[in-house]
Amino acid sequence: MISGSPSLPHTTPHHRMSLTPGPADALLIIDVQNDFLPGGALAVPEGDAILPVIRQLTPLPFGLIITSQDWHPAQHVSFETATPAGLWPPHCVAGTQGAALAADMTVPADTLAVFKGTQTDQDSYSAFGGADAQGVSLAALLQRHGINRIFLCGLALDYCVQASALDARKAGLETVVLTDACRGIAHDLTPALTALRTAGVILCTSQDLAPDIRN
Repeated sequence: MISGSPSLPHTTPHHRMSLTPGPADALLIIDVQNDFLPGGALAVPEGDAILPVIRQLTPLPFGLIITSQDWHPAQHVSFETATPAGLWPPHCVAGTQGAALAADMTVPADTLAVFKGTQTDQDSYSAFGGADAQGVSLAALLQRHGINRIFLCGLALDYCVQASALDARKAGLETVVLTDACRGIAHDLTPALTALRTAGVILCTSQDLAPDIRN
């Protein structure tokens, strides 16, 4: 199975009817940053293919849209150049072009942002390990805005999207992963999709969201 074509579970008509976004729904856009796109330091295969899909999602009537970003110090614990245990090449160093959101991803002016992995000895795949510029955690932002369901998209499906979705379920949120608005690192995404389904995450595509609004 290639990373751009994850298999999807059957989506029932009831699910389609219930997936129309509203004021209590948030769209969480995970790590759509230059370093994770083609040509970046830690590129996700076909990562740029999700940009047109996200551009179609952001105008939908979500109550809140949030972006997450890796925002690492130059000697971050996750870097293979910094520690023997580091797994990744240096990427998304705070303030660099590589850490910036993709220029082709248009988001509304009132979009909120959370940053993760901001301390040298701290890493977090999950956006729930991040906070905004004032130090307010993602969980607190969602609670503050009355969010009880979260839709996730972004990079990479089998790392930061998966970790964020699982944490959303642990937090008691109804959780939806939009698979056509994600790409993964692994060639075979079956384990990630299975883990998400097992945790009660709904897997669907952007086409299942409010087709009457989208058309």
